[in-house]
Amino acid sequence: MIKDDVVTREEKTFRARKPINERWLLFKIDVFVLSFICLQYWINYVDRTGFSNAYVSGMKKDLNMRGDDLNVTTACFTVGYVIGMLPNNLILLVVPPRIWLSFCTFAWGLLTLGLYGVSSYQHCCAIRFFQGIFESCTFSGAHLILGLWYKENELAIRSAIFTSSGLIGSMFSGFMQTSIFEHLDGHHNLAGWRWLFIIDFCITVPIALYGLIFFPGIPEHDSSYSKFSMTSYIFNKDELQYARRRLPARDESTKMDMTIIPRVLKRWHWWLFSLVWILGGENLSFASNTTFALWLQYKGYSLSHRNNDPSGIYAVGIVSTMLTAVYLSNFSRARHWHVAVLMAVVSCIVAVMIRTNPLSAGVMFTAQYLGGIIYAGQAVFFAWANIVCHDDIQERAVVLASMNMFSGAVNAWWSILFYAASMVPGFEKGCYALIATGVSSGILSVGIRYLQNQENASKQALPYIDANDMIDEDDDDEEEE
Repeated sequence: MIKDDVVTREEKTFRARKPINERWLLFKIDVFVLSFICLQYWINYVDRTGFSNAYVSGMKKDLNMRGDDLNVTTACFTVGYVIGMLPNNLILLVVPPRIWLSFCTFAWGLLTLGLYGVSSYQHCCAIRFFQGIFESCTFSGAHLILGLWYKENELAIRSAIFTSSGLIGSMFSGFMQTSIFEHLDGHHNLAGWRWLFIIDFCITVPIALYGLIFFPGIPEHDSSYSKFSMTSYIFNKDELQYARRRLPARDESTKMDMTIIPRVLKRWHWWLFSLVWILGGENLSFASNTTFALWLQYKGYSLSHRNNDPSGIYAVGIVSTMLTAVYLSNFSRARHWHVAVLMAVVSCIVAVMIRTNPLSAGVMFTAQYLGGIIYAGQAVFFAWANIVCHDDIQERAVVLASMNMFSGAVNAWWSILFYAASMVPGFEKGCYALIATGVSSGILSVGIRYLQNQENASKQALPYIDANDMIDEDDDDEEEE
């Protein structure tokens, strides 16, 4: 009788629970999860691109920077970025992401403020190194978080929105630098480029505070509930449980311990996704190394042109990123490798155009803007890795971080070797390098798809679990008490 009585109470508890409105839950996830990581990545690129804009807006002259000094400072940033990548991603599985990401955002904001007072390019190198460490929490960390909230059919468009926010930040930084130079240059005896870093800091701090208060982190972190967080008012515990259980089941037996190493190394995921993004990341070299701004400066274009014209590259990147997301989300036969091969073809076309006639304004503008299409690869490759590595959350964290980490490690010397500022206007070596990475990334993407098909065929598809039909045993015990 006692047992029957207990069952009756459990049944009453089950029936008392209201079914979760998934559309309303998804809306709240978009508002509070997607909004913060987009704002964080947006200001990340505002701060990051701001340094390049400052360089062509007076910093080079004021600090007496010469030759490849810009590339050296970029390399210092990249070294810090690479060092911090993997630790940051693993920390997100231990420390509530709302705390860690907010702290990192505030830290790089302070370092950005420090750039306004630099008096030599060596100071820039030191500050940029530590900026890289804290900023490395953003890109791969955000993709990890997206994979813990969104289903596969929801992931492509959210990944596209996220990566587009960084491109919008790049555009915004250029226009902001132009406006600052026109209105604040010389104000209080500060050059316009110094004002840029002050204003960047003033924008960064509110975003860090927003994340600390409103960002829920990831569903498995109940520690997000605290007096400093609004999470408990935004999501109830049933919604957080449902947010986790509505995704495909994953292996819950994996742990954050030394078994991560053999688990990662014995699978092809880490090896090939890291390699393909090394190649895919370098396909963006003409845009990521500000070669267009350097070319505009070489050709004697005005300050406004040097800051504003490269924004067209990012605009093309936003459009192409969103179009590929629509393609992957709405066409049943769409595959990630289709987009990867397209990126490879575009890379080769851009390289051939610039190599053929680098002094022609028409050719250079067309090639640089066409190269913006390659930005779509950011969302595609990381969403692809998120899907393939879904079963093992620790492996997923390592793979996503490693993709960006190894890409950054290669770019630290790749940019100096093939896209140095002294190589303007033709970037001859860079053109040949781009053809090589473009062709290689396309071939490797086809290989990854082949292995993915084999892997899918060798295991049963994991069903989606309806969270409304599941009750958390711990919660039932609490209610019985």
